Amino acid sequence: MERLRNNPYPGRGIVMGFDAEGKTAIQIYWVMGRSKNSRNRKLVLKDGVVKTVPFRKRLVEDPSLIIYNAMRSINGAHIVTNGHQTDALFEGIKNEEHFPDVLSQWSEEPDKPNYTPRISGIVFPKKTSAWSGDTSSMVFSEIRRSRSGQTIHEYYPYNSGILPGFGKCIHTYEGDGKPLPSFRGNPYSVLLEGSIDQIAKTYWDLLDKNNRVALAVKTIDLESGDVDYRIINKLSILHPRAVLVFQFSRN
Repeated sequence: MERLRNNPYPGRGIVMGFDAEGKTAIQIYWVMGRSKNSRNRKLVLKDGVVKTVPFRKRLVEDPSLIIYNAMRSINGAHIVTNGHQTDALFEGIKNEEHFPDVLSQWSEEPDKPNYTPRISGIVFPKKTSAWSGDTSSMVFSEIRRSRSGQTIHEYYPYNSGILPGFGKCIHTYEGDGKPLPSFRGNPYSVLLEGSIDQIAKTYWDLLDKNNRVALAVKTIDLESGDVDYRIINKLSILHPRAVLVFQFSRN
């Protein structure tokens, strides 16, 4: 947890793991920003999709890399990513394509000089054609640019390597810098303690106060498939009459 707390700018991030009883899968996604364009965002939940939208539409400069669906689900697979690859994975799983095949033609984001990695995660509560792992599998993906300018695809499957009460964390940057240094290495272990509200507060508090923008937590009951959400938006806290700080839905 200290690795995340001590990082002033991890960028966008994903955590996936299980609650203390191992009966509920947990996904966390957060957004950070340094520019006015990046900070002018909130996460919303609509029709089972968590997406980024502008907080004030008139202030949007370039929506291409900041407005996208972040969390979707289909055929029992729960997708979370930091960009438009969310929709590609949704369509791929819908068409029974294998997870790595869907992302094989994707590259890092074209935001020179940072070349921000595309990070993705999927929870498969049950064995599917999109992933041949065991029941309750989780898999992370990072698509990043190497120092020599090549696109690298990394996949990190966890069929049984995540203990109850723990998760794995990946984010786009190792920290602040010019250019921003891409995350490298395996997703690292973090705690997932307490209720969905407690988890949301814990991770929101871990993020740098100046750069955090929004955070979403999703829980998936591995037996029933029921899902629950919590969303925190910084601009909603600063402007409480504009939108609710927490949004949730249970299917």
